[in-house]
Amino acid sequence: MKIVVLALLMSFPLAADARSACVILLHGLLLSDGWMEKMEKAIARAGFATVNVDYPSTKYPIEELAGPAIAPALDRCRGYDEIHFVAHSLGSILVRYYLGRVPVENLGRVVMLGPPNKGSEVADRLEKLPGFHFVFGDAGQQLGTGRRSLPKRLGAANFDLGIIAGICSIHPFFSRMIPAVDDGIVSVESTRLQGMHDHLQIPATHLFMIKNKEVITQVIHYLRCGEFNRS
Repeated sequence: MKIVVLALLMSFPLAADARSACVILLHGLLLSDGWMEKMEKAIARAGFATVNVDYPSTKYPIEELAGPAIAPALDRCRGYDEIHFVAHSLGSILVRYYLGRVPVENLGRVVMLGPPNKGSEVADRLEKLPGFHFVFGDAGQQLGTGRRSLPKRLGAANFDLGIIAGICSIHPFFSRMIPAVDDGIVSVESTRLQGMHDHLQIPATHLFMIKNKEVITQVIHYLRCGEFNRS
């Protein structure tokens, strides 16, 4: 009899176990889901279900990238109590665009890594060069700080948001284009967004912060606790 009862209990999912939350990961411009694998594996080891999204970042404008990238990922997270996002650079802007238009009922927390929330001065300068559109696509042209900047038109965050900004650069040429502390592509100030819950600066570069051990540890801490660990 005890064996039968135990078998019946095991046939039903637990209401609140370690995998009651699903994390959607989104890479940045010119990258792929492979760049987020180290982050994804660490988040999975921490007990979360994960969906590591790959999307053609240079083929379409942000408005056409967001839905096809995020909606199928949300379907794969169906059935979980909470859905979190971890997004790098352009991926953060896709999340902002999508959440500003589509309500996600069981939305949990969002962590952005090096997001150009106020645009990037580097994009302003590079878009004037021949071949910029060929390399960076429509989305790349939307990431500047001028009147065509899409991030600057998206408004404040109305969700639980933590942001990590890098303060190291391996691009001295690019850093000279940014009149402030930066990660080589985006200034610390540009990462900030009205409505954010927490903001943290870490000695990491824009490209490699997604593989940085401290960044990954802080991402997991925010997903669990809703704040970064400063102890």
